[in-house]
Amino acid sequence: MLAWFLILAAVLLRLLPHVPNFAPVTAMALFGGTYLGKKWAVIIPLVAMFISDYFIGFYSPAVMASVYLSFVVSGLLGLWLRRDKSFGRVVGATMLGSVLFFLVTNAAVWAFGTMYQHTAAGLLESYFNGLPFFRGTFLGDLFYSGVLFGTYELVSLWLKRGIFAKVS
Repeated sequence: MLAWFLILAAVLLRLLPHVPNFAPVTAMALFGGTYLGKKWAVIIPLVAMFISDYFIGFYSPAVMASVYLSFVVSGLLGLWLRRDKSFGRVVGATMLGSVLFFLVTNAAVWAFGTMYQHTAAGLLESYFNGLPFFRGTFLGDLFYSGVLFGTYELVSLWLKRGIFAKVS
């Protein structure tokens, strides 16, 4: 049930107006891999992206594949986090997911698009022009990872201590 809630939330948050690239998909992929298992590490980002892209619009298949692949990698990073969910590792995995997304997707825009010359200078230009979007990606990934992982751990702690039972 939680996995389907995450997918629905990701779709809605991508469809609502937001800062460019400030989206929850990387965080949800990490979270799904960490807490929900291998299957959900891949399903959550792919289904959320496909449904929201259906409404937003599909574009270059090669670039879309790079975007989807980047989110799958974030889900796999979540599987790595399962062993040790320390604050530092969650932040590190989130940052790594953001950087990988930036590197892979901008390289795909350069390699498969017509905006940039297919030279080293063109690739660097693609990365440079992608920096404003990277800011949104990075901040969104940190924000949503903080909300998801923080809320889950806080509720888990409260349940272990019986705080909800004392309130009711």
